[in-house]
Amino acid sequence: MDLSKFYAPLLTVVLTAGLLAGCGTDQTKKETFTSDVKNERSKQVVSVYSARSYDVDKELYEKFTEETGIKVNVVDGKAEELIERLKREGESTQADLFITVDGGVLNKAKQAGILQPVSSSIIEQNVPKELRDSDSQWIGLSSRARVIVYSKDRVKPEQLSTYEDLTSPAWKGKVLVRPSSNLYNQSLLASFIEIKGEQEAEKWSKEFVNNLARTPEGN
Repeated sequence: MDLSKFYAPLLTVVLTAGLLAGCGTDQTKKETFTSDVKNERSKQVVSVYSARSYDVDKELYEKFTEETGIKVNVVDGKAEELIERLKREGESTQADLFITVDGGVLNKAKQAGILQPVSSSIIEQNVPKELRDSDSQWIGLSSRARVIVYSKDRVKPEQLSTYEDLTSPAWKGKVLVRPSSNLYNQSLLASFIEIKGEQEAEKWSKEFVNNLARTPEGN
């Protein structure tokens, strides 16, 4: 995947702005040059393989096109399907960016060898180090909360305000969850390990399992 097609136009926009600022003596030339740049941008396309279906993403694509003139071609699909597609396409893929949900999926993509490092001072300045891959093969764009859903008629907020509350004996046989094979659950436990340590995370998970109402199922 050639990410340079995505970043180079952005850099060119910055450089163009600098050139125009230094040539203010000839308004006609400036307008002609700007028009030529816009026309050239309109011929360029950034291809995005996306496993996300958020309106905010569409708004970002539209804003990017509006500001640069570069069109964004989005190929939607499930994360696993897109990873397999990228593996099949290899070096001949048209994808410039792969956008998906969950760090676990990004790690799978990295292990599959379909990503390449990106070096960008803009990314380094705006994305915290803990939200970037150590080898610069992926970056985090947003975070998601794994929320606890309960009946407001039967449960008070202070009774279930933390993940730790789910291990209380009061919820014995009342907790439902997706299976441990679900990547989101794996990521949640991984975050627990990162924050609390392996020993505390294992203790929490065992107590949590003891409160399950049935064998985990669903997707």
